[in-house]
Amino acid sequence: MLVVVIAGCEIGFWVVLAAGLLARYPLRMRRTGAALLLGVPLVDLVLLAATVIDLRSGATAGFPHGLAAAYLGYSVAFGHSMVRWADERFAHRFAGGPPPRRKPPHGWARTRYEWVEFGKAALATAIGCALLLAMIALVGDPDRTAALTGWTARLGLVLAVWSLWPITHTLWPSKPKEPEARGRPAQRARPR
Repeated sequence: MLVVVIAGCEIGFWVVLAAGLLARYPLRMRRTGAALLLGVPLVDLVLLAATVIDLRSGATAGFPHGLAAAYLGYSVAFGHSMVRWADERFAHRFAGGPPPRRKPPHGWARTRYEWVEFGKAALATAIGCALLLAMIALVGDPDRTAALTGWTARLGLVLAVWSLWPITHTLWPSKPKEPEARGRPAQRARPR
């Protein structure tokens, strides 16, 4: 049942976000759009409440509970940037706003970008692990929460793999591509 709630919250996140942006730009209802966008984090609270209620009712913590903690961590850490990403695109499309920002293609700007994204992933991992530990403490029964301990290792593994991108860009920063020669290259004269 909790997996259905997680899926519903993911769908709800995008539905509330889209409704807020539609109200804000095409319908030009700024206050309604802002109120809907402020409601996006409420979707996370629904998932948190469902998880706590499930555990308090005597359920044995399993894969869905760990997934809920991971989802909440990533939603909190990346939610604001996802809303900003969507807002920039809607503003450009429907309100004549500037073109959306893109991630830097190369150089130290790209390296900084990758480290910032890694920082968000580290925050997501910290939040997810804190929620897992809170669930373990809430239940207070190691037999019922054994599955949650494994989730801390999963989140740590995801973070370790994620760290490869900023490390790679730090050690070998990408360079701009060479501009192609204009026109066709000069052909060599063949010996006769």
